[in-house]
Amino acid sequence: MSGPALDSAAVESFLDSHPELVERWLRRRNWPACKAGVEAAEERRESNGAASLPGGLGNSPGGGGGSPFSWAGPEGASAAGGLQRRASQKELRKTFARSKAIHVNLTYDEHVHGRAQEPLSSARRRALLRKASSLPPTTAHILSALLESRVRLPQYPPTALDYKRYLKEHNERQFFLELVKDISNDLDLTALSYKILIFVCLMVDADRGSLFLVEGAAAAAKKSLVSKVFDVHAGTPLLPCYSSEDANEVQVPWGKGILGYVAEHGETVNIPDAYQDRRFNDEIDKLTGYKTKSLLCMPIRNNEGEIIGVAQAINKIPGGAPFTDDDEKVMEMYLPFCGIAISNAQLFAASRKEYDRSRALLEVVNDLFEEQTDLEKIVKKIMHRAQTLLKCERCSVLLLEDIDSPVVKFTKSFELMSPKCSADTENSLKDSMEKPSSSYSDWLVNSSIAELVASTGLPVNISDAYQDPRFDAEADQISGFHIRSVLCVPIWNSSHQIIGVAQVLNRLDGKPFDDADQRLFEAFVIFCGLGINNTIMYDQVNKSWAKQSVALDVLSYHATCSKAEVDRFKTADIPLVSELGIDNIHFDDFSLDVDTMITAALRMFMELGMVQKFKIDYETLCRWLLTVRKNYRMVLYHNWRHAFNVCQLMFAMLTTVGFQEILTEIEILALIVGCLCHDLDHRGTNNAFQAKSGSALAQLYGTSATLEHHHFNHAVMILQTSSSAQQVTLEIWDFEEKRNEFFELVSKGDYNWNLNGQREIFRSMLMTACDLGAATKPWEISRQVAELVTSEFFEQGDRERSELKLTPSAIFDRNRKDELPRLQLEWIDSICMPLYQTLVKVNSKLQPMIDSVVANRSKWEELHQKRRLSQATTGTATKSPSSNLAASPEDVN
Repeated sequence: MSGPALDSAAVESFLDSHPELVERWLRRRNWPACKAGVEAAEERRESNGAASLPGGLGNSPGGGGGSPFSWAGPEGASAAGGLQRRASQKELRKTFARSKAIHVNLTYDEHVHGRAQEPLSSARRRALLRKASSLPPTTAHILSALLESRVRLPQYPPTALDYKRYLKEHNERQFFLELVKDISNDLDLTALSYKILIFVCLMVDADRGSLFLVEGAAAAAKKSLVSKVFDVHAGTPLLPCYSSEDANEVQVPWGKGILGYVAEHGETVNIPDAYQDRRFNDEIDKLTGYKTKSLLCMPIRNNEGEIIGVAQAINKIPGGAPFTDDDEKVMEMYLPFCGIAISNAQLFAASRKEYDRSRALLEVVNDLFEEQTDLEKIVKKIMHRAQTLLKCERCSVLLLEDIDSPVVKFTKSFELMSPKCSADTENSLKDSMEKPSSSYSDWLVNSSIAELVASTGLPVNISDAYQDPRFDAEADQISGFHIRSVLCVPIWNSSHQIIGVAQVLNRLDGKPFDDADQRLFEAFVIFCGLGINNTIMYDQVNKSWAKQSVALDVLSYHATCSKAEVDRFKTADIPLVSELGIDNIHFDDFSLDVDTMITAALRMFMELGMVQKFKIDYETLCRWLLTVRKNYRMVLYHNWRHAFNVCQLMFAMLTTVGFQEILTEIEILALIVGCLCHDLDHRGTNNAFQAKSGSALAQLYGTSATLEHHHFNHAVMILQTSSSAQQVTLEIWDFEEKRNEFFELVSKGDYNWNLNGQREIFRSMLMTACDLGAATKPWEISRQVAELVTSEFFEQGDRERSELKLTPSAIFDRNRKDELPRLQLEWIDSICMPLYQTLVKVNSKLQPMIDSVVANRSKWEELHQKRRLSQATTGTATKSPSSNLAASPEDVN
C-alpha cells in the first residue's frame, strides 16, 4: 500500500525551504547509467513540445489520480517513508500551469515571505537543474518543472503583503517606507492604481476601497472622475461607459456624490454611517449585496496642489467600524507620495501618447510620398490613421466644388467607419442606399457642421451634438447613425484657400474630443491638405499633358501637307542640277519660287544618291519636304527660303569642293536634313527675347538654347525618329564652343578628320558656314539678305519696347537703322571672316567664298565712310562702344 498522499504545493514549499537537502539527495543518488535515458527523454520531450512531459509520468496500474508524490521507506517498500510515483501526467501539467498563471498575474505574492527573507539564488537553481540531468527521466523532469515554476526575475521584486503586515505591527517607519518604495517605480497607471488601492486598505484596515483619477479639461464642466480598477464604488451615481475596451472603467460626474464633493472642494470626508449621509447612493450596494457602513474619502494632490484623484476606503475592519483620526493622518501622509507617483505615470503615458502621435504623423508623410496619383487612396490612408489614433467611430473628408464660390457645395466626400460601427450601421442604412434621390454624402454625412466650417474657416468641437443649435438633429435621425460628438476642421491649400473640411465623429470610449484630439486632428488635416493639393496638381498635369497631346495631334494634322500637293510633286518633272544652278556657291537666293525650291530639294536628294542608297520612298520624301515647308512661319528671314538656301550651299560644298569624299553617306544625309530643319517654327525672335518675355518655350526648354531645342524637337516630330538628325542639327548651335578648337586644329595643321571628335567639329563648322552663307554671296544678294535680317530684328525691338517696356540694343533698334553698315562690318570681322579663312585652309577650292566676303566688306566699309562723312557734315556724329553693338550667332538665332 502507498503512504499518505501529499499536495504538489507542499512539495514545492519543502523544496524551497530545504534546498541543501535536495542537493545532498542528488549527490547521493548519482546514476550515470541513466544518462542515456535522460537524453532520450529530452529528445522525446522536445519532439512532443514543451508542454508535454515524458512518458513515465502516466498513471500506474494500481493508482488512479493520486497526488504527485507519496512517501515510502528507504528500501522502496510500500510503507510510510518510501517515495513512490502516483501522479498522472495530466495532473502534473495542470499543477504546473496553475502555478505559472498565478505568478504571472499577481502584482504581489503572499506566499513568498520566507523566500523574500532568504531567497534562492539563480546560481543555486542552475546548479540544481544541472544535478537533475543525472536523475532518471521521470524524477528529473518533475524536479525541473517544480523548480522552474518558482523562478521569477522581476526588475523590482515586490515585498510580500504578509511582510508588510508584519512591519505595520512592529516597525511603522519601515512599513511606510516599503509602501512608498513599492509605488515609486511603477509607471503603468492601471497597475499603480491597483497598488495604491491595496496599500490604502492595508494602512487603515479597510475592507474595500476605490481610487478615482481626474480627467477632462480645466473647466469644471468638462471634468470627471474615472476609476479603472473597480472594486466597490459607493456614494455616487454612475455614468455609462461606451467602450468595450474600458469595460472596467467607471465615470463619476464632477461634484456629484461623496467622491465628486471631495474632488470639487478638496475636503476629507469621514462618515461613520454612509446611509445617514444624503450624498450617499446605495445603487452599488443593491447590485452587489455588499453593505457599506463607514467611509473615508480624501483628495490626492500633485506637487502644485491641484487635485488629480480621490482615494476612498470603505468599512474599517472589523465590522465596518468608523475610521479614526489616526487613519486620516496616516492616509494624509501617504497620499502625497501617491500623487507624485500618479503624476509621473501620467507624464509617462502622455509622452508615450505624443510619441505614438508623432510616429503616426511621420507615417502620414510617408504615405504622401508613396501615393500621389490617386486622391481617394491617399485620403483613405490618412483617414484610417487619424481614426486609429483618435479612436473614433467615423472619419470623413468633404471637398468643395468651387473654392472661389461664396456658396458652399461639396463635390466629393470620403467616408471611413470603424469596423465596430460598420456592421451596426449597414442594415439601418440599407433602405436609404436604395433611394435614387439620395446621394452618398446626403444620407451618411450630417453636413450642417461641415458647411459651417467651410464657410467660416474655424474648427468646431461639439461635445454633445443634440445640445448644440448648429447641429441638424433631424438629418441625423434620418441617416440612422447616432452622432454624439463632432470634431470638424477646415482643409487649406498652399494659397491659404479652403478646399474642403475633415470631421471625426464619436470617440469609441464615449468621451468628447478634447483639445489634444483637436490639435492632433488639425495636424493630420495639414498633411491631408498637402496630399490633396499634390494629387489635384498631379491630375491637372495629366489633363494638361492630355490636352497637349490632343493639340499636338491636331497641329500635326493641319501642319501636314495635303495629298493633292504630294501627288502634284510626285508626278512633276524634276529639272537637272545645271538647269537649277544649285551647284554654284554663288547661287542666287531669290531666284527660285517656293514650289521650285521643293523640286530643287528633291533633285539634291537624288543627285546625292540618298533615295537609292537609303531606299527612301519617293512619295514619302515629297510629303516630308512639303511638311517641312509648311512648318516654317511667314517671318521676314528665318523662313523656308532661308532653310533651302542653307541646304543649297551645303549641297554645293559637298559636290563641287569635294567634302563628299570625306564624309560618310549617313553623315551627308544628316547634314542635308539638318540644314532643311535647323530653323523649324522660328518665331522671328531670338533666345534673349524668349527669356525676357518668359514665353512658354522658355518655360519648357529653359533659357539656354531655347529655340535650338524647339527646332530640334519639331524636326523630330516631323521625322518621327531622331536617328542621325540629332547628331547634326545640334552641331550648328555649338559654334561658340567648337570654333576656337576648330581654328586651333587647322592653324597647327594638326587635324585628322578620321577621328570622331575632330570629325564632329568639322561637321559643326560646315553647318555654321552654310547658315552664315549670305555673307559669301554677290553684293546685291548679300545686301538684300542683310536688310531682311535687320527688318526681323527691328520687329523684335518694337515688341521689346511695347510689350516688355525695354529699350532694345542697337542691332534691334529701328531708330538706329543708319548704323547698319558699321554693324555689318563688326559681324564680318568677328564671325564670318575667321570662319571662312580657316575653311579655305582646309580646302582651297572655297577661296571664292572668302573673296566674296572681302568684296562685300569693302562695300559695307564704303557705306560706313559715307555715313561718317554725312555725320561730320551735319555735326550729329555719335560714338558708341562697338562691343555693345556687335551681333553674334546668338542674336541671329
